[in-house]
Amino acid sequence: MKNQVLLDKALALLPKLHETEVRVARTVIMNKEDDSIRILPDEDYNKKLLKKGDKIILDFGNHQVGYISMKLNSVGFHADAPVWLKFHFAEQPVELFENGKDFEGWISSSWIEEEEIHVDVIPSKVKLSRRYAFRYLEIEVLAISNNYSLVVEDITCTAVSSADDRDLIPYDTTDENKKQLDKIAIRTLHNCMQTVFEDGPKRDRRLWIGDLRIQALANYETYKKNDLVKACMYLFAALPKSDEQIGACVFLEPKPAVDDNVTDGQGTFFDYALFIVSILYDYYRETDDREALEDIWACAKKQIEIAARRVGEDGLIKGEDVFGWCFIDWNISLDKQASAQGVLMYVLNQAIYLASEIGDSEIEEEYRELYDKLYTAANRYLWDEEECCYVSGKDRQISIASQAWLVLGGAIEGIYAKKLLESIEFKENVQGMVSPYMYHHYVDALIQSDAKDLALEKMTEYWGDMLNQGADTFFELYNPMNPNESPYGGTIVNSYCHAWSCGPTYFLRKYFN
Repeated sequence: MKNQVLLDKALALLPKLHETEVRVARTVIMNKEDDSIRILPDEDYNKKLLKKGDKIILDFGNHQVGYISMKLNSVGFHADAPVWLKFHFAEQPVELFENGKDFEGWISSSWIEEEEIHVDVIPSKVKLSRRYAFRYLEIEVLAISNNYSLVVEDITCTAVSSADDRDLIPYDTTDENKKQLDKIAIRTLHNCMQTVFEDGPKRDRRLWIGDLRIQALANYETYKKNDLVKACMYLFAALPKSDEQIGACVFLEPKPAVDDNVTDGQGTFFDYALFIVSILYDYYRETDDREALEDIWACAKKQIEIAARRVGEDGLIKGEDVFGWCFIDWNISLDKQASAQGVLMYVLNQAIYLASEIGDSEIEEEYRELYDKLYTAANRYLWDEEECCYVSGKDRQISIASQAWLVLGGAIEGIYAKKLLESIEFKENVQGMVSPYMYHHYVDALIQSDAKDLALEKMTEYWGDMLNQGADTFFELYNPMNPNESPYGGTIVNSYCHAWSCGPTYFLRKYFN
């Protein structure tokens, strides 16, 4: 179902990358003591004579995405045998205390940022061909001749991003805490802005539509690299699945293609496919780009048509027991029916506006009728009078996600929405949130309900705790009760710079400036 016209437009919009040479900030020693890691200064790396088993740890001062190069020299007799080196890159110090060979998680261990090389000729210049995401680099000598010692010199990282900090809009605040949150969120966004908006520069290094929606919003308040948003939006529209539904993610290399294997072979999520409407809506409101509206409108309508097939006669979304039918949050215990109801309502409100803009009055009326049906069903069947909140699924589960999305969808408004969100976390057995992605929508719902003080408190509490854990960029997943938790079986494959966590810069600049 590839649309070559849209694909050609997308590829023509893809940016060139800016390169910045970054040098090592300091050489360090790391010691792990129980659950804490002490980082101490060490002698400069280029003064060390390295033999078999020796290691150096380099701190680049901030999170980098790029390519490492260095000079290798020797002291002693002629280098009569190759040197065998191991490079271990880390976004967070904890990664350096895991051995990639011990990893037994469910995700591929090929994501582990380790590389071994043999260098036959010393002295020489070495450049690693693979791009890495990291702040820290550990270099270990695995083997070397007894006749010489290795000296590592002039290590640099050629950092890459399509974002140019000269274009960054200043954030005007005297609040140091807000400044820090904004700074880290921007670094997260910046390092995910590559040829496309990547979800994470360490992993998965590709374009996911749930992340793109948040990145685009953050971009409008910061770099305003709107052609990159347009290119990514066009890529999704150009490369749907065979049934015309938008895929959850898209590969750019070796050639552009939709990932039709994600989510147990379904290729997408209910909510993710609908977000092409939201991305188009936000982009059009930001740019007034009529061409984009007309180009993407048919694709956007198709997503609503497909989603509407899940709406029963009673007006409720019919979910599935399959984990991948709808994302919402990374929580297998979360019932997603009510959240999905809210997502479709949220998107319909945006689609009604777009239909009006494009002059599609018949579709506009159809969407208004569908919205009314969903609204009525949400408040008739999902609202629990005794609990004073929305419930989800046959077990009538209570979750923060259900309330947040039905608020965003307009099922409840004003003071009633505000009271609902202020009280929901204190209910017994409430399903909480797992990812910064869901926290983003919770904060958004609080703001839309005029609970801005609580929104700022929650944002500061959650993302601020990542700062307290030493974050240079914001994480893919964060559990305040267990900061080193990994859904993959080891922190060594965790993504500590992840696009869906860049939302604070959007919220701070748009609502708290």
